[in-house]
Amino acid sequence: MAAPELHRLTLDNGLRVVLAPDRTAPVVGVSVHYDVGFRSEPEGRTGFAHLFEHLMFQGSESLEKLAHFRHIQGSGGTFNGSTHPDYTDYFEVLPSAALERALFLEADRMRAPKLTRENLANQIDVVKEEIRLNVLNRPYGGFPWILLPPVLYSTFPNAHNGYGDFTDLEQASLDDCAAFFDTYYAPANAVLTVAGDFELDRARELIDKHFGDVPARPRPHRPSFAEPRPTTELRDTHTDPHAPLPALAVGYRMPDPVNELDGYLAHLVLAGVLADGDGSRLQQRLVHREPLVTDINAGAGLFGPFEARDPDTFSVTAIHAPDVTADRVLGALDEELDALASTPPGEQELAKVTARWSANLHSEHDRLVSRTLALGAFELLYGDAALAYDVADRIAAVNPEQVAEAAKGLRPDSRAVLVVKPQEGDAQ
Repeated sequence: MAAPELHRLTLDNGLRVVLAPDRTAPVVGVSVHYDVGFRSEPEGRTGFAHLFEHLMFQGSESLEKLAHFRHIQGSGGTFNGSTHPDYTDYFEVLPSAALERALFLEADRMRAPKLTRENLANQIDVVKEEIRLNVLNRPYGGFPWILLPPVLYSTFPNAHNGYGDFTDLEQASLDDCAAFFDTYYAPANAVLTVAGDFELDRARELIDKHFGDVPARPRPHRPSFAEPRPTTELRDTHTDPHAPLPALAVGYRMPDPVNELDGYLAHLVLAGVLADGDGSRLQQRLVHREPLVTDINAGAGLFGPFEARDPDTFSVTAIHAPDVTADRVLGALDEELDALASTPPGEQELAKVTARWSANLHSEHDRLVSRTLALGAFELLYGDAALAYDVADRIAAVNPEQVAEAAKGLRPDSRAVLVVKPQEGDAQ
């Protein structure tokens, strides 16, 4: 199969552009990835990157509040945005005739979002409600992505709650918003991606027309968020008032997702061998044979794969019966990791996992929205949008020895263990 068509260019103001034409359906995807996420927000302003994502939908200097929603939906399109550890993305998928509309809207808010006291107060309330709904008032809310990092990591960028603390959110000011926008929402700190049904020269003209005059600002310095790996087991306990059963999250450091990609991919495959599907090792042992847990998962990348630079987390989570101790589950996990470290998985076991990964990635990229976002994220994090197309083959090339090597690195003396306990005395 021929490699998909891909074109990259950089505007004079520093905006990087990825163009991926595909004329198979009359739709087009547009995304903008900004190189700013949870880890970039200032201390004392937890949740600020996510709050700012909300503010970017509240109108601009030339469009009133809700105009963005109206213009996209009026064209028959869909849109959204999301905040990640190392980037924030915004996207639209529309009929291809509406490409210029999407480019105008993204350029317009890149130039100047409408930052007002009313918009800020309103969006702080919206974010607080989201936190109540998704974290505070549901069983296992924030498990493990909010609760595990402060056990595994010691620095503010890596350990803090990216959803935000109510007190921090309430103290956010318009000056904070203006400074955040000026620093991080510069064209030179962003990647624009256009994928789908468009004519290349016409897209270049429209991009130049709408983004070319967005004023250039310096690209902010991105500090290293590296910190030493743990040299001992770290433990903490969290009481969850809504949890019906105890739970456990185990976190380990992984190879650098960008500079040690093959080692990182071996951890993705290891997660599949451990817990992906009924035939996986932890499912077989802990759910079916023993049975110690009601649910078990393993994952490379705390927020999913390819969403963060270094440092990133390999996690194993389990929900178990009250009469099963955390240490019993940990003991079984350690035994399975030791077995994999000393005897690499067989070719057939590995092929099942890599085939599933490959099939999932191909089916994801069949969806225009997923493909557009993947191209932008790989360009931003790796400097190479084409990796979005290559990564399935890279995963398929992971061999048994690499998986054994990954298992070898997940040691009890350098991990974080978070124990979640139901609240005593509550009728569940």
